[in-house]
Amino acid sequence: MKRVLISGASIAGPALAYWLHRYGFEVTIVERAPTLRPRGYGVDVRGAAVTVLKRMEILDQVRLADTNMTGVYFVNGKGKIEGQISEASMGNQHGLDIEIMRENLSTILYDLTKDTIEYIWDDSITAIHETEAGAEVQFIRSEPQTFDLVIGADGLHSNVRTLIFGDKEKFKHTLGCYISIFTLENYLNLDHRQLLYTIPGKTVGLYSARDNAEAKGMFVFKSEPLKYDRYDVGAQKKLVENAFQGHKGWETSQLLKTMNEATDFYFDEICQIHMPTWSRGRIALVGDAAYGPSPLSGQGSSLALVGAYVLASELKAADGNYDLAFAAYEKEMRKFVEKNQKIGLVAAGGMIESSKFKIFLRNIMLRLPILMGGMYKMITKMIAKASNAIELKDYDRDN
Repeated sequence: MKRVLISGASIAGPALAYWLHRYGFEVTIVERAPTLRPRGYGVDVRGAAVTVLKRMEILDQVRLADTNMTGVYFVNGKGKIEGQISEASMGNQHGLDIEIMRENLSTILYDLTKDTIEYIWDDSITAIHETEAGAEVQFIRSEPQTFDLVIGADGLHSNVRTLIFGDKEKFKHTLGCYISIFTLENYLNLDHRQLLYTIPGKTVGLYSARDNAEAKGMFVFKSEPLKYDRYDVGAQKKLVENAFQGHKGWETSQLLKTMNEATDFYFDEICQIHMPTWSRGRIALVGDAAYGPSPLSGQGSSLALVGAYVLASELKAADGNYDLAFAAYEKEMRKFVEKNQKIGLVAAGGMIESSKFKIFLRNIMLRLPILMGGMYKMITKMIAKASNAIELKDYDRDN
């Protein structure tokens, strides 16, 4: 039985662990956080990823956690609705696609694997030394161990990627903006909907969560590259404050105040990860660590689920021959990844308008059903095509 170490316990990690265990591998997951990360935002599961959930027999459970959002409403500085788009207009096809809070999907995957997978919490890999016998791994707290394979499923800022492939800057494709999300009281009593207030280069958002029991606040802004400590939450909150300083339209001031009190504050650069290869020797990457499409794309979780399935299944098909398996994994996934990353580029462009005139034009379009109908068909077709741009093999049947 081959031993596999996975770094990261969010979505790609537990999904990969599920499939590897099902195929007879012994799996350990190491996670830097002391528990499952509570923070998160809405993510979409579409196309091939829905098929993966079905094969994992958790599709019904995930559907029950659907946010059931009805649409996005654009407001002006006084809170007046200037226009709206439905969830379908953003590519979420009713009855087919799922929007779920990231933390809920992560919990479902953890519950599915916690009894069969060893989880090491509050620890991290410090070094990986590959030998003929395996990959010798050192940790911050745990004793060193040797594994047959090490998989980095540890997100945009992947520790495994840095240790094996080098600094993130080599693979980062910036989209020129930053995003912050945090939980707060649903004080506007939003009913399964999202409000967005846009000014040139900036967007303020608020949407209901947990079946309207709470809400998520959001700030998105364009910026030149910012230097900051990824673990210094106070400094990150200050960056958001500085970006929106002097802007008091709509709920901006209230959300900034609430953001400073938030305990699940999330902040990051909106960027993508582009790598020429996702493996080296006994080490491979999956999910955002290998091909993050950006949080705005909504496609990260789908890529993670599909990537985990393909990677584990190719390892099974190759009977553990990791050279063959990793090459097959990349061959199966590469075009699928590229098409879904294009959605991230489109989404980033649509979230932030560069001028008052463009905001004005957008609001006019939102009031014209004919234009919106055409746009809806175009967006839906593009997203549906990308999310289904891989033919998933049935490895259980084929082998």
